[in-house]
Amino acid sequence: MSDYTRAWQVIVVGGGPAGSSAAWHLATVGLEVCVLDRAQFPRAKPCAEYVSPEASRILDAMGALAPLEAGGAASLTGMVVHAPSGDRIHGEFVARHGFRGFRDRGLGVRREILDTLLIERARAAGASVMEHVKVEAVTLDATGAACGVAVRTPHGLRTMRASLVIGADGLRSIVSRRLNLAHQSRWPRRVALVAHYRGVRDMGSLGEMHVTREGYMGLATVSGGLTNVALVVPRRGATGMSGNPTGFLEAWIAAHPTLSARFREAMRETPVRATGPFASHATRAWAPGAMLTGDAADFYDPFTGEGIYAALRGGALLAPFAVEAVQAREQGHPGAMRHALRAYDQARQHTFAGKWRVEKLIGAAVAFPTLMNHAARVLSRDRDLADLLVGVTGDFVPPSAVLRPRTLLRFLCS
Repeated sequence: MSDYTRAWQVIVVGGGPAGSSAAWHLATVGLEVCVLDRAQFPRAKPCAEYVSPEASRILDAMGALAPLEAGGAASLTGMVVHAPSGDRIHGEFVARHGFRGFRDRGLGVRREILDTLLIERARAAGASVMEHVKVEAVTLDATGAACGVAVRTPHGLRTMRASLVIGADGLRSIVSRRLNLAHQSRWPRRVALVAHYRGVRDMGSLGEMHVTREGYMGLATVSGGLTNVALVVPRRGATGMSGNPTGFLEAWIAAHPTLSARFREAMRETPVRATGPFASHATRAWAPGAMLTGDAADFYDPFTGEGIYAALRGGALLAPFAVEAVQAREQGHPGAMRHALRAYDQARQHTFAGKWRVEKLIGAAVAFPTLMNHAARVLSRDRDLADLLVGVTGDFVPPSAVLRPRTLLRFLCS
């Protein structure tokens, strides 16, 4: 029986960090899992390529951290944010405020390397992986529940069956759209250009964010000593980006003297790739017979670098609910299946709600220079508070530590 004609317990659409994490966690508990991806690995993805300290812990559990570090992933010890006013926020991944037991560094790793290793970890756990397979539709049973996918392969259109379909297929998720779950927010509507350069001056172990009135640029060292360069601008200010993304990026750098001086001898080593618009979130992360995870479920803005962590954490989070949903469906209990899927959505809300609030506060500061400049003045004088905020973006400090009223007052009254 071929992989196309057999009935799977779980089909995961998308082989990035979210899909690989979901597949690994489900295969390790014995489910029959098939991952579908339209690309062939290794493949490039436009991404800031930042792995937070807490995300590194999940990679370690999956057996992926040691190979990444041995393969030359860069260590990131914190972040520095340059405000439009020139003030700097400098925070590091340090064990303060009683939050212990975490790795004191993040990683900068190219997605070609990370995604290929993660998909191999899913294979090693027992998942089947099918590349060059484009999902075109989600198939429904007589009750309207997802029961598989229709795929376009090099050999034509095929239908694959599954007890559960997981959409882990990114910002423009076909699973989310076909199930009428996709939703785009009106604000902030930002788009990004990403490329790798060699020879950018004065790069160290800190990730950098340079916020201007026209957008922001992130710089970070990644695998092989390259610098990940990610420019994010409002969609309304992206005229000409699609027609000439390389020219747009180079002109933006040239217009900012403090950055252009550092790029004077740098050489671009990869194509400039575009992604966005962001600020997408599903109306809910489930439909009968289906779940969403990673960017397919939500992605607000790349400033805080939450994408890879949310993908890995989401794959781990959904596993027990997916097992329960599959078992309920196979035993002929559709009500119990829906109950498990609703419980998953509630668990996502509980797990990520604090992070979402922090992301929106930071997004507002980035969008309004006056707010960004005020935050930078406060945090440049309060290193403990800066480290606390960076700890939240590093995912080892709970968001509640920043959202407490007395902490928020430190931002407002300092």
